[in-house]
Amino acid sequence: MPHEPALRSWLLNRRLAGLEIDDIIQETYARLIAVESVAGVRNPKTYAFQAAYSVMVTHVRRSRVIAFQTVSDIDQLGALADEPSPEHSVADRDELQHLGEAIASLPARIRDVFILRRVEGFSQREVAQRLGISESTVEKHMSRGFYLLTALFTRGGNHSAGASKAGEEMREAHVQGDGTGD
Repeated sequence: MPHEPALRSWLLNRRLAGLEIDDIIQETYARLIAVESVAGVRNPKTYAFQAAYSVMVTHVRRSRVIAFQTVSDIDQLGALADEPSPEHSVADRDELQHLGEAIASLPARIRDVFILRRVEGFSQREVAQRLGISESTVEKHMSRGFYLLTALFTRGGNHSAGASKAGEEMREAHVQGDGTGD
């Protein structure tokens, strides 16, 4: 793991009684290996650090006798903090930006339906009335939007799929989605 030296350095400042750094690293590797797919991991370093942090928190939770020193060490880790770590905030902001870009790339009509339904929280009937289309069209646009977003994220967020079927369907949906009729 290319981030192991940085992880070991980070762990040196966050030692817990009864838990060795090598044990944390080993358990972190075990958790990473057990993950079914890492296709959705955008920042491997942050993911590895979060897995190691989780190993530490799990160890503390499972300990039968918790020394007062351990409790203060957890406070130092930020486990009891009400707000996410800076790394987690950056990763979340990154994901939100990618999602926003993906939604913005949808064909106009599909994008409008998707935003009204999923972002604004309107019912299918309200969206249909607001856009002057049938409820079945709203349903079709939502289905199409989910399909296009799934295809986009399956490709790792790449909009240009070249000669792929998904790229062809995205271009086709742009043409169909821009129309005003059902």
